[in-house]
Amino acid sequence: MKSFGNIAKDGQVRAVASGTLTDGKPVIINANGTVSTATGSGSPAAVGAKSVFETGNTEWLGATFDSNSNKVVFVYKDDANNDYGTAVVGTVSGTSITFGTPVVYASINTDSSTATFDSNSNKVVVSYYKNNVDDSYSIVGTVSGTSISFGSEDRWSSVAGVDNIATTFDSSNNKVIVVFADPGNSEYGTAIVGTVSGTSITFGSEGVFQTANIKYPSCTFDTNSNKVIISYYLNSNSVQYAVVGTVSGTSISFGSPSATGITSVEGASATVYDSNSNKTVIAAKSASSYGRAVVGTVSGTSISFGTPVVFVNSAIEGGRKGPHGAFNSDLNQVAIFVDGDGFGGTVYTGTVSGTSISFDSGLAITSGAHDINDIAGIVYDTASDKLVVGYGDQLNSYRGTANVVTPDSLSTNITSENFIGFSDGAFATTQSASINTANTIDRNQSGLTAGQTYFVQTDGTLGLTADDPSVTAGTAISATELIVKG
Repeated sequence: MKSFGNIAKDGQVRAVASGTLTDGKPVIINANGTVSTATGSGSPAAVGAKSVFETGNTEWLGATFDSNSNKVVFVYKDDANNDYGTAVVGTVSGTSITFGTPVVYASINTDSSTATFDSNSNKVVVSYYKNNVDDSYSIVGTVSGTSISFGSEDRWSSVAGVDNIATTFDSSNNKVIVVFADPGNSEYGTAIVGTVSGTSITFGSEGVFQTANIKYPSCTFDTNSNKVIISYYLNSNSVQYAVVGTVSGTSISFGSPSATGITSVEGASATVYDSNSNKTVIAAKSASSYGRAVVGTVSGTSISFGTPVVFVNSAIEGGRKGPHGAFNSDLNQVAIFVDGDGFGGTVYTGTVSGTSISFDSGLAITSGAHDINDIAGIVYDTASDKLVVGYGDQLNSYRGTANVVTPDSLSTNITSENFIGFSDGAFATTQSASINTANTIDRNQSGLTAGQTYFVQTDGTLGLTADDPSVTAGTAISATELIVKG
């Protein structure tokens, strides 16, 4: 029997083991010429069963995660209860989520409900618009067990027609930032700073970040630069922009807006901060109605962008139903939730590299076209390392519904090219190992079916269907024998 690279008896070769090799297990060749057992770890992406949290028509849904109580909080407009602003607390366990009893925070017709978590006071701050009195408010909520109670609300705008409110929390200055298009000032992009004290919140003066008519603002907080990032599109040209905000006391100032490179925008956007790469990812419905995303880098009071990429090359819903996002800090992935125009609600996960981002092929949450009602929400539960999506389910009378999403955490050392055969015996690391390679017969298997082609799975086992990547192991000639792929 010869050293690796030379043909030995029956095509068997020897190579130095890197790690323990198990008799009959698939083997890969490493870049340095050693061999290792083909292995994988983690779990594939999965969607838990639907869980209904509201039996009535659910609209204007917002979501946040309370990291103090480890609970998911949804806020929404309850059409079955006079359109009252309502909140509900969810607890994730495994692949399911259960909910407490919904609690009303505004006994009036509300729109534009959104929520953010103040990690300094350990409070949930809900912001919303009151239709009947044409005022906008925020209110402070305290989660206890599976319920939430609210303090007194504070009005931050008395202008009629405020919609598409966005909020984030500045953890450097311990302030809540509310962003909106101001109908009382030509729909100019506007932000205001809130301070939580106990169960109440007070606001400073408004700051304008765009002196033009804007649509659908979204925002996040960059913990690396300690800046607020706001994204929106101009009504005049449908181009997506972003601007950097700096909080000082109870006011906020802004740098110059920057174009993101995303054009022909048709609705709401998702703005997500990636704390691993210290980048901000913005996603929107763009040209050809495709979903596009771009990576932004903050420097001082400005933000620059890489080249936008398509993360879904078919039409997605826009308007208020545009993309929604969250950051998975366990896997360092950006998750974007969209409703397809011809396919169901889908979560796409992306990984930032430099100034670009690459996405997977998506994980279907719902099955039918246009089956998510109005605005949806997605949040990352840091306690369970799960994503949770919430929406009004059109397939179930628009009821408020949620699913727990297990992100794809699979990792493997197998590629489409590095599989070389099976270990012919058990070998310790650094030992010279004999490997049954192409066109040999490996006789160390069990449970095979003669005549079947087997594939190496990402976890190093054998299966009858190809995994990703697709790696052919060989053809079985008996329950224990396999002709290694040629």
